[in-house]
Amino acid sequence: MSSMDDQFLVRFWGVRGSIACPGAETVRYGGNTSCIEMRVAGQLLVFDGGTGLRVLGQTLLKEMPLDAHMFFTHSHWDHIQGFPFFVPAFIKGNKFKIYGAIAPNGSTIEQRLNDQMLHPNFPVPLQIMGAEMHFCDLEVGEIVKLGDITIENALLNHPGEAVGYRVSWNNHAVAYITDTEHFPDRLDENVLWLCRNADVLIYDATYTDEEYYSEKSSKVGWGHSTWQEAVKVAKAANVGKLVIFHHDPLHNDDFMDKVQDDTRKQFANSLVAYEGLEINVLNESKARAIAPESVSQVSV
Repeated sequence: MSSMDDQFLVRFWGVRGSIACPGAETVRYGGNTSCIEMRVAGQLLVFDGGTGLRVLGQTLLKEMPLDAHMFFTHSHWDHIQGFPFFVPAFIKGNKFKIYGAIAPNGSTIEQRLNDQMLHPNFPVPLQIMGAEMHFCDLEVGEIVKLGDITIENALLNHPGEAVGYRVSWNNHAVAYITDTEHFPDRLDENVLWLCRNADVLIYDATYTDEEYYSEKSSKVGWGHSTWQEAVKVAKAANVGKLVIFHHDPLHNDDFMDKVQDDTRKQFANSLVAYEGLEINVLNESKARAIAPESVSQVSV
């Protein structure tokens, strides 16, 4: 295989949640919202279209014509607002296959991306985009096969619903699990299934436990999790590397430094996602010795 066909890379273009927060205090980790690029076996996969998608689009202009697959977890603004500014979508000759689950109100991903570009919200409609776009409505639990690549999804615990993804190829796997809230009395079986024995787990840790359970300003029911819960999931599912993701816009660089230090004390092979981070999945070593009870936990 060529070097491109033998790659499994993950690149981070937007790592924030809720709203973009550029500024002097977010320089090192970045202020753009959720967008991840994966290069797998010669295929270009994009997960979510937050404001980080605009930056990714600029870098892709040198690779045209493009033939890519885009997967949306859900359509809250911080995951779709970069789409109207994704320049490659306006250029003829590019092709995009766009996947998303149908929302609880019955709307498709095409309808939701279209609606955010209608007056009075945006000056030009989606139909002006010149690229060839094919929209695919995903069923929860549906498996997408792209050659030897397998993309699985499962429902997450988030207001208005969201899905997480697992990308598998050549006995390696990356789990992208963002916008999910942990349960108070158990680990989420859907989350454990998606990240079972994964080389890399990208997990929504918007809050700390202190913030989440705060008596003054509780975040219970807001649809997000904590780095402490991320560690529990990573250990239970025998994950190789844990990546903390979807940072609260109020968390500045110094705050994220502390989150990284605290997380590493409990799970050594972990880091806080930052814009520009690249992970070579094939180089990630993973401990295979797991206790029998851990196996039973993730065999759901």
